[in-house]
Amino acid sequence: MTARSRQSGKPAALATALVAVVVAGAAVVAAVSSAQAGNGLAVGLWSSLAAAVWCLTVGAVLLQWRRARRLAVGLATVRTKGEAALAAVLRAEAATAVAMAEARAARAHAAAAQREAEAARAEMLAARAEAIEARSEAAAARAAADDEREELARLAEQSIPEVVRRLRAGASVETVLVAHRHTAHEGLLALLAKEIGYGERQRAAALAVCATAAGRVQALATSMHAELREMEHRHGEEVLGDLLRLDHSTAQAGRMADSIAVLTGARSGRRWSRPIPVESVLRGALGRINGYQRVRLHSASGAAVAGYAAEGVMHVLAELMDNAANFSAPPAEVHVYVEELHAGLAVTVEDGGLGLSEVWLRRAEQAVSGEPLDLTTLSAGTRLGFAVVGALARKHGLAISFRPSSRGGTGVVVLLPEQLITHQEREAEPEPERAEEARPPAGARPTAPAVSAVPALPRSAGAGGAVEPASPSASSSSTAPKTPAALGGADGLPRRRRGQTLAAAGGVAPTVVRGPARLPVRTAGPTDRTADRRADGGADEAGAVATAGRFGAFRQAALGARPAAPSTPAVPRTTPAADAPASPDHASPAHIPNTVEDNT
Repeated sequence: MTARSRQSGKPAALATALVAVVVAGAAVVAAVSSAQAGNGLAVGLWSSLAAAVWCLTVGAVLLQWRRARRLAVGLATVRTKGEAALAAVLRAEAATAVAMAEARAARAHAAAAQREAEAARAEMLAARAEAIEARSEAAAARAAADDEREELARLAEQSIPEVVRRLRAGASVETVLVAHRHTAHEGLLALLAKEIGYGERQRAAALAVCATAAGRVQALATSMHAELREMEHRHGEEVLGDLLRLDHSTAQAGRMADSIAVLTGARSGRRWSRPIPVESVLRGALGRINGYQRVRLHSASGAAVAGYAAEGVMHVLAELMDNAANFSAPPAEVHVYVEELHAGLAVTVEDGGLGLSEVWLRRAEQAVSGEPLDLTTLSAGTRLGFAVVGALARKHGLAISFRPSSRGGTGVVVLLPEQLITHQEREAEPEPERAEEARPPAGARPTAPAVSAVPALPRSAGAGGAVEPASPSASSSSTAPKTPAALGGADGLPRRRRGQTLAAAGGVAPTVVRGPARLPVRTAGPTDRTADRRADGGADEAGAVATAGRFGAFRQAALGARPAAPSTPAVPRTTPAADAPASPDHASPAHIPNTVEDNT
């Protein structure tokens, strides 16, 4: 109900009340007027009627007012509810508007999200395409990497080793690179081949220089040997000891030159045409070392070493003997044993030194093994002996092993294979009557007693250093002159041909002396220089002088001098002729004490 309706209800109630009052007043007036007319009953009726009308009117007015009041309350309630409903509607409309706005915003957001999702889907599809492309590229890169890895492996395992091997074999860079044209690493191989070729040329030039120098040293040693041998025959005993020391030093210099030649791959020594007896090989090796006085040989073998390998075996034994003597403090001795085996010939060199540590033992075994020689492992200060031994062992098929020595040091066993060993029959030793036949008649100058000669070393055959072996198996007819005049001089003494031993000159085959040999006693007194050296007390000087004295006694016997004969036979020291220079590969037997002992 509106406010206008409420305002219109109030005047209607008032009008009704006013009408009731007016009717009541009219009734009263009518009653009064009737009363004046004198009718009391009529007055009463009219008064009652007026009162009733008035009551009815008042009741109607009250009822109307009450109804109007209820209507007003109802209208107010309805108005309140309407206003609340209107407010609710307004709120609902506002909420609807907000919801619609939110819905529109949500739709816009959803549209944006959909657009973003579509963009993300497009990006995902693009990323998937890129991933597929990247996967394809990765597979291609992996395949290329595998190919590159295979190419690098082939380059490292096949191409480069082949290039290095062919370049080291002497092929030119252009020849080597022909097989590697149009390859993936052609430029790298070309650069590497050029560098390796340059290095190999430098290495070959350095080795050639060293080999040339070694050859010249060998030639000088050969020439010095020849001159020293000639001087030993020409000069007296006062300088003989010095000459023998120089001769021995020259032999050691020749061994060093041979070692350099072996390490550089050049030719060392020579190949003899006939087998060389083992005793001669041992004594030849002994003549090339410094401490030969402390070496004791124990050999009862009648075997001989093939001529082409005798020089190499001699050099190997010389290096091992020298190493054993150098690392054994004097007066410790070095013992060399020879044993014939089914597989060949075993030569054992034992010393009494401190032995080898585990590290040095492994290095020594590596050096003498059958692996190719690597000069880069020979640093400054490295000993060359084992490297030389390893090179010669590889060349001739020798087997070299190390073991502890029973003397507290180190034992080295050299096994010569069977193909290098030959066996020769020994000739009978000379009869005592042979010495009597060579004795001159009374009145002639006394000469040295007849003796058995030790096997002579290979003798020099020319100034160029060519060496001929003096084999004990050679018959006397092949070594001695066939004419009687060649067997002795006018005084009946045997004469030695140049390049022959005294025993061969007398027609007696050389034999091996068993047991300690005694040398001829020199009756003449020592020279002043010899006396001074002995007074100094030097071990080397005394040894050289003693050797010189023994060699002088032998030389006097060979030349016809007559010193007093000792009561027991002695062993002469043979020497090559003065005009036959000794090879730098060995020393004269005059320098070597007779140390071939019986090992039985």
